[in-house]
Amino acid sequence: MNLSVKIGSLTLKNPVMTASGTFGYGEEYSEFIDLDRLGAIVVKGLSVVPREGNPTPRVVETPSGMLNAIGLQNIGIEAFLRDKLPFLRRFSTPVIANFFGDSVEEYVSAAEQLSGAEGVHALEMNISCPNKQAGWIVFGTDPKAMEQVVRAVRKATTLPLIVKLSPNVTSIGRMAKVAEESGADAVSIMNTITGMVIDVKRRIPVLANCTGGLSGPAIRPIAVRMVWEAYKCISIPIIGMGGIMNAQDALEFLIAGARAVAVGTANFVNPSATVEVIEGIGHYLLDEEIPDINDLIGSLKMVPRMQS
Repeated sequence: MNLSVKIGSLTLKNPVMTASGTFGYGEEYSEFIDLDRLGAIVVKGLSVVPREGNPTPRVVETPSGMLNAIGLQNIGIEAFLRDKLPFLRRFSTPVIANFFGDSVEEYVSAAEQLSGAEGVHALEMNISCPNKQAGWIVFGTDPKAMEQVVRAVRKATTLPLIVKLSPNVTSIGRMAKVAEESGADAVSIMNTITGMVIDVKRRIPVLANCTGGLSGPAIRPIAVRMVWEAYKCISIPIIGMGGIMNAQDALEFLIAGARAVAVGTANFVNPSATVEVIEGIGHYLLDEEIPDINDLIGSLKMVPRMQS
């Protein structure tokens, strides 16, 4: 069975990677799983300068999921390259550096620094960040702002460029098309959905930040639908994510059109989730007698329904 897939010029041994922000910088999970078995390791989001993140409480459990407002806490690119990346170079698994910024210039600077580092194989742009130069409008919800920042980063790097799309938009297909036309080699669908939890006794938000990003199984049907909608609009690869807990969940994304998947919240519950998903996909291909996983991608059948 062939499990390998291509994301731009990057070849993955299998389509299962980690979702940024849920796997640390990789080393944290190395005692639980063999990192060489993964398709790719996507590290925690990085910025040009370190960030402390939001005040606590910043995580709360929700029905079939969790709400987080970590605030993109990270050690900064310089410390990542110096202290974290050398460990990841020991493995054959490609490293995808997730990064973000508050301005076009910050995105470009981050991309340039990461692109010159040995052991970084691709970049993933988190565009669910506000643009301080345009009234703090989120890059990923404004087509013009997204086009501007993606084009600028495309000029700054020759590495495969993945754009992580925000679900908080009217048309995910339109935004995916903008990313493609602006130079993206792939898109990730989807980032978390903005939500809120209230302490009814105290009548205050549970999270110090008031709102946070909803992830976990609760959002999976939405994510699968968005992958399917984007798949019909673009020709570049899609990395599907959102509530994948097991192989069956991952297979839904692949059949809907994703070429790879990222496991996120499941890592908090089961550190071996990624490896179990890989094994489960392999068993499915054997059972269904599908010799190449690429034959499964986008194989959704739209069966006409009889009206009663």
